[in-house]
Amino acid sequence: MKSLHLSLILGTTLLVSGATTAAAVDAPKMKMTTDIPAGLTAPDSVETSIGTMKFFDGVPDGASVAASYDFLDRSRAVNVFINSIPMMSAYMLREGQASIGADASNKIAIWDNLMDSKTLLLTGNTSTMYAVGFLDLAKDGPTVIDLPPGMLGVLDDMAFRYMTDLGVAGPDKGKGGKFLVLPPDFKGEVPDGYFVVPSKTNGVWVFTRGYLDKSLPLDKAIPAASKNIRDNMRVYPLASQDNPPATEFINVSGKVMNTIVPNDYSFFEKLHQLIQGEPDDYLGPEAKGMMAAIGIVKGQPFAPDERMKKILTDAAAIGNTAVRAISYFPRDPGNQIYGKESAWIMAYANKDTAFLKDGAYNLEARALFHFGYIVVSPAMAVTVAGKGSDYALIAADSKKKALDGSKTYKLTMPPNVPAKDFWALTMYDTQTRSQLQTDQQFPTLGSQTEGIDTNADGSYDIYFAPKPPKGKEGNWLQTIPGKSWWLALRLYGPEQPWIDQSWRPGEIELVK
Repeated sequence: MKSLHLSLILGTTLLVSGATTAAAVDAPKMKMTTDIPAGLTAPDSVETSIGTMKFFDGVPDGASVAASYDFLDRSRAVNVFINSIPMMSAYMLREGQASIGADASNKIAIWDNLMDSKTLLLTGNTSTMYAVGFLDLAKDGPTVIDLPPGMLGVLDDMAFRYMTDLGVAGPDKGKGGKFLVLPPDFKGEVPDGYFVVPSKTNGVWVFTRGYLDKSLPLDKAIPAASKNIRDNMRVYPLASQDNPPATEFINVSGKVMNTIVPNDYSFFEKLHQLIQGEPDDYLGPEAKGMMAAIGIVKGQPFAPDERMKKILTDAAAIGNTAVRAISYFPRDPGNQIYGKESAWIMAYANKDTAFLKDGAYNLEARALFHFGYIVVSPAMAVTVAGKGSDYALIAADSKKKALDGSKTYKLTMPPNVPAKDFWALTMYDTQTRSQLQTDQQFPTLGSQTEGIDTNADGSYDIYFAPKPPKGKEGNWLQTIPGKSWWLALRLYGPEQPWIDQSWRPGEIELVK
């Protein structure tokens, strides 16, 4: 790549410099000369955002050629960075799970004591029990997931595309059952008795949640949910169904695990690793072309020269800045819940999990979601009164300024929060989009929190500050000076006033 780049610049420089004298003389009018529209030609010099471009009769000089190729490589790399975040999020989930021992299809990571802030995972919550795994269809072939009753989950592929729901929203209707996941282009015989799910990728993320029994106290509901999963969930290759290997469960509660996509040069190194293990048609021609243009090709080493490393490092920084702007200050009205005057947003723009707008990909909506969130399922964007869950997100105060961990803020939840089951507010780190790591193990407050106080009218005032305001200890979430933070509101069993917006949370107000 380097030698070709230099030879193009050298050749163009010689061509332009050798014709400098001719360029200074007006071309004579010939017999066949016609008037050429100005919009078809390049001027001798033009100012652009990447510098002054110079030409001899439409042919760029050496410096302009170099600047053009730098721009093309950088812009393509930024495009690859932003548009590859979904697949890289899946890849990092697999890497993170493998790092704590869940490195095979029959090894499941489970948070027996719920998830705390030591787990770096996009917007994990503290209210339900997670059990997650990864299938390796290239190694194991068709794979069985034996799901227990009372679960909720989803299968997403290595492009983070939705495959099927599991449990309550799935074909088993919450009764449990056996799912058979087929490798890409599988041609073999498919036995009866399974919910059959074809996959377009070799890797498949298995995401499940076990809800806590509301009729039990929390200290009994948590182990009961864990026992249901451990005793009844099984994952094994179909080929070994007569003597399946034991399903192993790894408790991740309280352990350090990183599943977050990097935002530096290593992003491109890991992306190259990812595509090596997936089918040739994992990427479409356009995505393949974009990646190939920056040196990422299946079956070939990734070996950028120093110039290209510098460009890729720059592109990662630009892409990271852009996607953070999209995420924390989205300009798509489809992400707004209460209009542009409010800071509350939703993760799925227009509640569309396919990220489509008028038949075209809504690129910013897709980037926003996958930068900050995981789990792609239509069920996550359908709000039914009294069932399931719904979410609202906020990363700015009432003046649309980023939240400052050194200051004190207040959020008022009006009376009669419309959640049939319960509601919770969870704080997240603006850097990692994971739970904010403070002195509080679970950075969450809500209707299940012991000691939370209500006002005389039934409303709640929640405070966010480095130290609790006097007398507000039960309604306080800790912040960190020098850091920002953001918040997710979860309503389990959202009721009609939430859906029709006759009830809405307050904005976050700066106290001091």
